[in-house]
Parts: sequence; C-alpha cells; structure tokens
Amino acid sequence: MEYDVAAIIRGYAQGYFLMADESDNLGWYGSKERTLIPLNENFRYPKSLQRVLNQERFTVAVNRDFLGVVAGCANRETTWISPELQKIYWLLYQTGYAYSFETWQGDELAGGILGIAIGGLFIGESMFYQIPEGSKVAMVKLVERLRQKKFMLFDAQMMNPHLARFGAYIVSNKEYEILLQQALQLPCSFE
Repeated sequence: MEYDVAAIIRGYAQGYFLMADESDNLGWYGSKERTLIPLNENFRYPKSLQRVLNQERFTVAVNRDFLGVVAGCANRETTWISPELQKIYWLLYQTGYAYSFETWQGDELAGGILGIAIGGLFIGESMFYQIPEGSKVAMVKLVERLRQKKFMLFDAQMMNPHLARFGAYIVSNKEYEILLQQALQLPCSFE
C-alpha cells in the first residue's frame, strides 16, 4: 500500500492524529481539547524520579531502536497502533518526521517515547517502558532536548494521570490551533 507522506504530515499539521479502532481501521481524529506538556518552569516530576536521574542508571538515545519503541508502544491489551499505523510510523521515520526517544539500561531498551516532529511542534504519540522508570526518565530527558532545540509545543494529545504528574495541562482546540500555527513556523531540528 502506498502512503502520501506529505498528506499525512498535513493532517498532523492541521491538528488531527491517526488512530486505529478495535477492527484496526485507521482514521483521522480531532479533539475538543488538547493536552500539552509544558516546556517552561511548569514542567515538573516527582522527587523520587530526581533520585533515579541522579543515579544515572539509564542512558538516552534517539532512534537507536525505532521499531523496538513502536513495538513496545503497540504491545498492549487494547492498542490504537495497528500494524498499518506501525508501517506509517516507519515511513515517517524514514522521511525524517518520526522519532523514538529512548532510555537504555546497558544493552536493554528500558523505555521510550514515540513522536512526530514538524517545525517547532513535537507530538508525543505514545510511550512505554520495560524497566520501571524507563519512560519517566525518557520524558524528563525529552523535555530537556525539546527546550535545548527551541521547540515551542509538546502535544501529548490526551490527558491521563501519568502526564498530569509532569505538569501537563489542557487547552481548548481554539487555543491549540493558534499555538500550532506558531509552532509550525519555527525551523527546529530534533536531531
């Protein structure tokens, strides 16, 4: 099956995201509100995580095992990452839009975040861990990377208690549209 990368990126740039339903049918979705991870001083994390960071148990890598992160994110009882969507992520990776931000413990993939970068926008599609704290350390280190690279927007799409602990907040779709248009104008590079 042929996919139009430009059309897919346009969809994300308009504020939509791809998801598969229970029957693995892929579709574009929007939402009335968006969850953002702050890239300023409002970003926070539990004190216990600071201890883990201080111990330097994990190393960080980008795209060392992209397919491993995609598989880890899809490996759930109910997943919206269908085999077809995995192929699309692979295509977006090959064309320089999709990234896996990974934590490693020795030679073992500890956790990671799958995302799409367009301009100054980073869309966190999914995250997973195999070793406790692996994805949380990835989140902290990813925010550091996005700040360093001058990204404006870290879109986490939908709120959950895990994201709330990092200071995630909700904006209306209207507010998101304005931020999105500003972020897309920025010439950021994730690498």
